[in-house]
Amino acid sequence: MADDVPDRYRIVRRDGAGFNIRAAGAPIRSFSDVAHWLLTMGWGRFVALLIGGYFAANALFALVYLACGDIIEGAEPGSFRDAFDFSVQTMSTIGYGGLSPKTPMADVLVAIESMVGLLGFAVVTGLMFAKFARPTARVLFSEVAVVRPRDGQSTLQFRIANQRGNKIVDAQMMVVLAFDHTTAEGEFMRRFEPMGLVRERSPMFALSWTGMHLVDADSPLFGKDAEWMRQTRAELVVTLTGIDDTFNQPVHAQTSYIGREVRWNHGFVDIIQENADGTRSIDYAVFHATEEV
Repeated sequence: MADDVPDRYRIVRRDGAGFNIRAAGAPIRSFSDVAHWLLTMGWGRFVALLIGGYFAANALFALVYLACGDIIEGAEPGSFRDAFDFSVQTMSTIGYGGLSPKTPMADVLVAIESMVGLLGFAVVTGLMFAKFARPTARVLFSEVAVVRPRDGQSTLQFRIANQRGNKIVDAQMMVVLAFDHTTAEGEFMRRFEPMGLVRERSPMFALSWTGMHLVDADSPLFGKDAEWMRQTRAELVVTLTGIDDTFNQPVHAQTSYIGREVRWNHGFVDIIQENADGTRSIDYAVFHATEEV
């Protein structure tokens, strides 16, 4: 519907990459926070930041060399390009031989830049190794959730699939319903209600899994409809955790569904197909498809 809750009101982003929450008045990040920020940054931004930092550092040292006068042997006096080339050779310890320190001041600057380069490359190597070695889950969540009758009981359903060829061992799924609530005293709050699933754990998650929540008298969705979800800005937050069997380390994935992404009286199209030889296959082309029931 056109007047449904905008995406900016989500607590959890649709792709599960983060939260739509801004921290105001927070203290300045410590170095450990900067390291965490770099590790969680996307590869594109991370590489762009490294390239920009590398050229910025060399440009800074080139300006320092120029400010100290004619201190580089083989360089044209006042040439930023020659000073920049000398800085690159010094920071990377290449040393082609065409450019070299001329004065004691140049020797001091070269020693400082060499140390900065060694420490910088060590830090970057550690960060890149940590980013490569950190396991992540590639989980496909259905674009919508549905509410449909199942064995005579209204049931909330959504689908997930493992997009990697590995297995997630001891997988656990949790669903929380977040919605606006005003207490009897008139206090506004964002309320969180856990929603139990028919099957919350799986010893091995390799292909697909349908999460199901019975909308019975104990459910926070009991007696509710799409209009209630819109008015209360309700959001279903889904979290999957488990152990990656390749790295033997914990992984997790997360998504959320708001009012317009919950289809009432709809069901998912069957994706399991039985082949002629008796084997089964999954048709991901209709993974997000639903039909009215």
